[in-house]
Amino acid sequence: MQHITKKADWPDWNPPAEMIARQPYLPRFMAGGPTNPLGARAMYLGNTIYRIHGTNAPSTIGTRVSSGCIRLVNEDVIDLASRVNVGTKVVVINTADHQASAPMISSPANLRLR
Repeated sequence: MQHITKKADWPDWNPPAEMIARQPYLPRFMAGGPTNPLGARAMYLGNTIYRIHGTNAPSTIGTRVSSGCIRLVNEDVIDLASRVNVGTKVVVINTADHQASAPMISSPANLRLR
């Protein structure tokens, strides 16, 4: 469990050392904007390298291109960032370790993305 400690619109990107070790050709800094890998918004999780952020390459969502961040299409991350506050608790559940006892039919109304 972590909390959102910061939110940013069109954030700058500094790839973490772990990512640079795997992909040494990456730039060490990229200014925020439409070509930035963090997309339109980022919500920083605690004092970690992890974020919930947008992406300008939606076809990569669900693939192994990030260092553990949670990526959303820009439209969804803009909506989510507008509805959560700094301090919001974030719990990530690994589906390999946790199986729901019954399928979720729909999420509670206050959690649905518009």
